[in-house]
Amino acid sequence: MTEEEVLAEFRASHALLEGHFLLSSGRHSAHYLQCARVLMNPERASRLAIAIAQKLPRDLRKEIQKVISPAMGGLIIGHEMGRALGVDAMFVERPTGTFELRRGFSIEPGDKVLMVEDVVTTGLSSREAIKAIEDAGGKVIAAAALIDRSAGKVDLGVPFYPLIALNFPTYAPDEVPAALAATPAVKPGSRAKP
Repeated sequence: MTEEEVLAEFRASHALLEGHFLLSSGRHSAHYLQCARVLMNPERASRLAIAIAQKLPRDLRKEIQKVISPAMGGLIIGHEMGRALGVDAMFVERPTGTFELRRGFSIEPGDKVLMVEDVVTTGLSSREAIKAIEDAGGKVIAAAALIDRSAGKVDLGVPFYPLIALNFPTYAPDEVPAALAATPAVKPGSRAKP
């Protein structure tokens, strides 16, 4: 899929929003990608996951034994990536503020894992998920995402394969342009605190 084809999927599902948004990372933006909306259609979610899988090097795809994603944002795309790759898909969640495997999910020591996210901006959630996977005995061999909003700057400590990279500007709280600051910020993400 080309960048324009991916954005067309977001537009068709009204998942590319404009306004003033407080991102999970704590940064502000005039654009927000509501991946839950783009993924709510199973056929679209499947197409996007297959497109991500096709970006992974063939030898890497063959090594992946599990797909694990962080809840909540990574749940659907993680599940669809498991389907696209023909492996089990699980998720980590934060019942007490730190990611962990629950619900009977387990990893065999040394299992080779692909960590899958919806959107990566600063990489905080991704790095936390990778740590939880490794603490549980897995070996994260790569990460993937629908969207890289880091402008290519994120370092997850493993090879990273986003479907597309978007460079919508984001701002620290003390850098928000006056025109954007004039409207109240909406926090559409799933993390309680930045």
